[in-house]
Amino acid sequence: MSSAAISLRAIVLDCPDPPSLATFYADLLNGQLDVSDPGWCEVRAGDLSVKLAFQLAVPYDPPVWPDGTPQQVHLDLTVSDLHSASLRAVELGATVLTGPVEDPGCTWIVHADPAGHPFCLCKKR
Repeated sequence: MSSAAISLRAIVLDCPDPPSLATFYADLLNGQLDVSDPGWCEVRAGDLSVKLAFQLAVPYDPPVWPDGTPQQVHLDLTVSDLHSASLRAVELGATVLTGPVEDPGCTWIVHADPAGHPFCLCKKR
């Protein structure tokens, strides 16, 4: 039996407005934005071959963190300045859900993006 090579192409988030959520993440990550198809938008950030993609979902029920509709995936984003990165995320439309949370290896703040997906900004110690 042969094994075919498999690689990760994209991380896809369902949302009610792909162009605006893709713009949020492109701004947050200083990434390249493609909103040519309003039902499927993409962001490439840094040197990563993996892209973030945003797919139209109707109806859309956002996760409610931590005790409501469960999250199925979330992003952990490494930052050099946790306070400044959190302020920038909020200026772009994110909401702070909790934090900062201290852990032996890092400190993080949990946010929700404009469509309600939780994501963490993390600073290593």
